[in-house]
Amino acid sequence: MQIAPALLEQIVEHARRDVSEECCGVVATRDGVAVAVHELENTAHDKRRFEIDGLVLLRLVDELEDRGEELGAIYHSHVMSAPEPSQTDLNFGALWPGVEWIIVGLKDAEPEVRSWLIEDGDYREVALTSE
Repeated sequence: MQIAPALLEQIVEHARRDVSEECCGVVATRDGVAVAVHELENTAHDKRRFEIDGLVLLRLVDELEDRGEELGAIYHSHVMSAPEPSQTDLNFGALWPGVEWIIVGLKDAEPEVRSWLIEDGDYREVALTSE
């Protein structure tokens, strides 16, 4: 996914701000280019996992599609671990084939951001490129 540094920084700042729990949100894209970041509430309010209200997500995806955009990525943070998909991520990711998973790792002094495609119970890293 191609993403402007300002949008990527918005994701990192969300992760830093919500460090008491995993943050979560989505990235809207148009033709593979990120156009907006939408912060969402982690309804689990937990440091080890996140949940997104399904109705809220469905409404947001409908709004994106009405504007000619698509759900390009779901993002969240790992407060205490590396930015690699957990088993929970793999289970949830199976529901969204083709959607990237951007994870912000906060266990070290500097946040680490990585993106993944989760398909068929497996995952592979994909590049995040700046404009």
